[in-house]
Amino acid sequence: MNAGGGASLAQAPAQAPAESSVNAAAETAEERSDELFEAAAEQPQSDLSLADVERRRFRPAAWAGFFVLVLAAIVLPYWAGRDLAMNHTALAMEYMGRVEPRGVALVAWTVTMFAFTGLGMAVVQTRTWLWRFVFVVGLAAEQFIAGVCLLRSNFWYATYVVYGKNAQAANAGDLGVIAAALGVAVFAVLFVAILVLIHKDSPLNVLTHSWAAFSLFFAVELAALLIVLFGGLLTTV
Repeated sequence: MNAGGGASLAQAPAQAPAESSVNAAAETAEERSDELFEAAAEQPQSDLSLADVERRRFRPAAWAGFFVLVLAAIVLPYWAGRDLAMNHTALAMEYMGRVEPRGVALVAWTVTMFAFTGLGMAVVQTRTWLWRFVFVVGLAAEQFIAGVCLLRSNFWYATYVVYGKNAQAANAGDLGVIAAALGVAVFAVLFVAILVLIHKDSPLNVLTHSWAAFSLFFAVELAALLIVLFGGLLTTV
């Protein structure tokens, strides 16, 4: 009995420092939490709304420069491509003759898709300027191809007058651009129909998510490209 009592008395001093350290840590944590709460309470409350925050982030000079850049990407590359077609026809025919008509259509479709993808991502991610510049680069490339291929509503007449019997490559470039543009139009109609017809509690509501929308967009664009490449349009126009 005395031995057991001595052991319990020996353990008591060892447990006392541990309990005191735990209590001290708890008191320190409570003091820190109180200090943080008081500091947060002392911070001035902001009356700015979300619209005010967005208005402060808006930079008119940057947006004005961007719109000027877009306008330049529309006008200057098209003028350069058209000048190449009208005044340096042999050079344009030489470069386009190195690629098959399907290859020209693929390149035209790709750069147009590049531009539309940049525009779509710029709309989704409004806080970054990267996709805006991607859109400008793609737009400039598309406009240059449109100028070289003399893109218009009745392009086959213009290309025949300028390129003669070698107009098939230029027509293919025009068809590539038109295919990408029509793909965007078809996707827009389908996506609006999905938003209107599908209810929020429907399993098909997953089609309204961003990843599903982009998947549908690329599927429609790919279908438009395949129609141009293998639908007989390259030999008809």
